[in-house]
Amino acid sequence: MPRGTDPLRQLSLEQLRRRTSMKWRTYPEDVLPLWVAEMDVPLAEPVARAVNEAVALGDTGYPAGTAYAEALAVFARERWGWDGLAVERTAIVPDVMLGIVEMLKLVSGPGDPVVVNSPVYPPFYQFVGNMGRPVVEAPLGGDGRIDFGALEAAFRNVARLARRPVYLLCSPHNPTGAVHTADELARAARLAGTYGVRVVADEIHAPIVAAGVSFVPYLSVPGGENGLSLMSASKAWNLAGLKAALAIAGPDAADDLARLPEEVSHGPSHVGIIAHTAALRDGGDWLDAVLAGLDDNRRLLAELLAEHLPAVGYEPAQATYLAWLDCRELGLTEDPADAFLQRGRVALNSGSDFGTGGAGFVRMNLATSPELITEAVRRMVTATQPEPAPPEA
Repeated sequence: MPRGTDPLRQLSLEQLRRRTSMKWRTYPEDVLPLWVAEMDVPLAEPVARAVNEAVALGDTGYPAGTAYAEALAVFARERWGWDGLAVERTAIVPDVMLGIVEMLKLVSGPGDPVVVNSPVYPPFYQFVGNMGRPVVEAPLGGDGRIDFGALEAAFRNVARLARRPVYLLCSPHNPTGAVHTADELARAARLAGTYGVRVVADEIHAPIVAAGVSFVPYLSVPGGENGLSLMSASKAWNLAGLKAALAIAGPDAADDLARLPEEVSHGPSHVGIIAHTAALRDGGDWLDAVLAGLDDNRRLLAELLAEHLPAVGYEPAQATYLAWLDCRELGLTEDPADAFLQRGRVALNSGSDFGTGGAGFVRMNLATSPELITEAVRRMVTATQPEPAPPEA
C-alpha cells in the first residue's frame, strides 16, 4: 500500500450505501450508521487478491491445514513479541463467538457460571445465556479497567456455587478499549488459579491498538498456561463476512482443546481462512495505515466533543475502533442512543445493552472517514437541542 494512504478515507458515503451488510441495511438511508463493528474501508489488496485467486481456481471447498495458525504465529511474534503460539495447540473454529461457545463446552457444564467484566460485548450475555450458563458480572472500575476487588468477589462467589466456573475475559476490552497490561493479566490469572476458575479470552481486537500501546496475549503471562484464547483477523481487516477464527490453548490446556469435536473444524469458511491468512501474512502495511487513521479519528472526536458537546465524557481508547461515550450529563430523558437516532438520525449502540455500568453511555464506531465522524457529532448536537415550541394558535 502506498505510504500515507488511509483506507478510512477512500470510500464515499454514496459508495458505502451500496453495501448490503448489516451496518448499511438495518436503518433507513437518512440514518448515519456508526454502530455495529464493520469498517468503512476497501478490502486490503493482498486479501482481495487471495480471494479472487481462490474463486478463479474454484478453491471453494472445505477448510484444511494449518496455514492460518502459522500466519498468526508469525504475526504474534513480530507484533507482540510472543513466541508461545504453538501451531499444534490451535484449532480452526467458525468465528470468535462460536469458538467461545465451544471452549465453554470443553471446560464447563450447564449451570456453571461465567464471569464477565461489565459493561461488555452484548453477545457474551446472549451466547452464554443460551448455553444454560448464568452470567455473573464483575463490573469494571470507574476508569474502565478491571476492578480486582469486584473480580475476586465474583470468583469467590462462583467457586462456592459451581464445579467448573469460567472467566470470559475480553482483551482488549469492548467497549472501553482498555488494553490489559501484563501485570493486570497475571493478577487475573493468579486469582483464577486461587479460586479454580478457568479463563477463556476473547482477543479478537488484539491487532487494533493505538500508537505507543502494546497488546499482551493472555496465554503469555504467568498463570495463563491453562487458558484458552480466541483470535481472528476479522476485526482488524474487516473480514466478518469471511468466517474464520482460531482457538489457541496454553500448554496446560492442550488436552482440553484436543477434545474439541472434529466437526467444529467444518464450520469455518475455506475462503475465509484464505482471506485471514493473507491478511496476517501480507496485510501489515494496510493495517498500519488503518491504525494511523484511527489515531487521527480518536483525536478528531476528542476535539469535536470538546468544542460542541463538552458534557459528553470521552477518553480515547487504547485499542479497538470503538469510542465509549458517557452521555449521562446531557440531561436526556431517554436512552441517549434512542435520542441520537430519533432526533439526530445517527445510529450508535446503546450502552444499556452492555450490562451493568452501561446505562447512559453509547458506543460509536470510529472506523470511518473524518467527514462522517464530523457529521455524526453535528447530528448528535442537533439531538440534544430543545424541541422547538409549537406555534401559537
